Amino acid sequence: MQMSSVRNPIADLRGLGIENVTNVYYQLSPEKLAEQTVARKQGVYADSGALAVNTGAFTGRSPKDKFIVKDNITADTVNWNDFNLPISEEHFDRLYSKITRYFGGKDVWVRDCYACADQDYRVNIKVITELPWSSLFAYNMFLRPSEEELDYLHPEWTVIQAPGCLADPAADGTRQENFSVVNFTKKMIIIGGSAYTGEIKKGIFTILNYVLPHNKNVLSMHCSANMGEEGDTAVFFGLSGTGKTTLSADPSRKLIGDDEHGWTTTGVFNFEGGCYAKCIDLSEEKEPQIFHAVREGALLENITFFPGTQTVNYADGSITENTRVSYPLPYIDNALEPSVGGIPKNIFFLTCDAYGVLPPVSRLTPGQAMYQFISGYTAKVAGTEAGITEPKSTFSACFGAPFLPLHPAQYAEMLGERMRTYDVNVWLINTGWTGGAYGTGNRIKLSYTRAMITAALNGSLDKAAFRAHPVFGVEIPDQCAGVPSEILDPKNTWADKAAYDAQVKDLAGQFIRNFEKYADAAAPEILAAAPKI
Repeated sequence: MQMSSVRNPIADLRGLGIENVTNVYYQLSPEKLAEQTVARKQGVYADSGALAVNTGAFTGRSPKDKFIVKDNITADTVNWNDFNLPISEEHFDRLYSKITRYFGGKDVWVRDCYACADQDYRVNIKVITELPWSSLFAYNMFLRPSEEELDYLHPEWTVIQAPGCLADPAADGTRQENFSVVNFTKKMIIIGGSAYTGEIKKGIFTILNYVLPHNKNVLSMHCSANMGEEGDTAVFFGLSGTGKTTLSADPSRKLIGDDEHGWTTTGVFNFEGGCYAKCIDLSEEKEPQIFHAVREGALLENITFFPGTQTVNYADGSITENTRVSYPLPYIDNALEPSVGGIPKNIFFLTCDAYGVLPPVSRLTPGQAMYQFISGYTAKVAGTEAGITEPKSTFSACFGAPFLPLHPAQYAEMLGERMRTYDVNVWLINTGWTGGAYGTGNRIKLSYTRAMITAALNGSLDKAAFRAHPVFGVEIPDQCAGVPSEILDPKNTWADKAAYDAQVKDLAGQFIRNFEKYADAAAPEILAAAPKI
């Protein structure tokens, strides 16, 4: 047996039931992992030096194949729904035995790392993978212990990923051959049948979304965060594709993180040590920091090259619209280390409204903020998914429903309490369409969106006169530095005003119908913030 390590990891593997492996590669450098990937013909180098791989049949998460073991810990605490699917302890044990036996006679990559930049909440993690580039992803995305720390680092959670290990649905209690299972009692996540690296990332996010709010009084958030020169922290909530990564990567502010954070009584901290950015249509002009992070050590997923070159064609979504790049947080020049900021002064809810209805920037009352947070609205545009021929609304509670084991009201109540305690400004930012829906109107310019956020952060937007939107009630400013005043009221940008009114009524109805499932647990202030048709 050959090993590459600073300590012997064989005992750890045997303790987990993984034996008779061929080679154990422990804590390898990004360079070595990339070399192994290319040598095994599992990936190629882009001309920027980044490693490019194809994740195979799965180019995104498979939410219907993610399970939580239902046992004494979770039975009465997890919010069982379409995202939190139960699986029995017996079926977990079968799958665990299967995935550990699977590594027999194979090479295995092992990485010790941790989550949570605030050391008071640190969670040590061991990631065991079948592929070298999956270990590179773990290096990029989680926090990296020093070599000295490895001598006494004791993993609390273990993640095992084996894309080649397939379930037998009839015997193993799964829906199909791929699976991702979280076991809170045994503190394990097992992933089989899928090489998509996001399953590793979101598996850890899921466990933090349970442990931190439930046991530590920490609000876990699906958001990005940054900090200004004066120490003011801003938080950006939003579903995938709304601009969390792009808008938080502001060269004039320190980046705390781009996706997952916790909010304590003293401030905000990043869960991760890296970024996992969408790179469809990535350009140096629009997103220079992300563009320049795609270099040696970065991992590109499911991209294509221009014919005859190793130059990435970021506009090509032929494999998937969900093209991704992972890289360590320090690849962003102004990344904050350690990734810990103060109490947020401004919160931004980002939505890509493909209907062209919502204002590009608006101010929210606390009740409206809670209503929008629980709603978690955005809209997918035509062409991004099979079967979508026109804008399609998506409502994801707390802007991250698939990763929330607890009831959304628990996260919403924690956010509301913090908003009131610290008198936080809350803004709704539409990064989607204006002048009409997708196909008729135009995407709001990124430069305008950046200007709106800057005006909110520096306080100049507070000096504007505001008036309430007639249906959604959010407060629209009459002016904003760097933004044409005529686009601030979305109705002004539509040639057909009656068509705008009809579209507003339709979207408002969707909000109201979606909120019905939360109405019984919502306070009167939140219910009063619903759109008025």
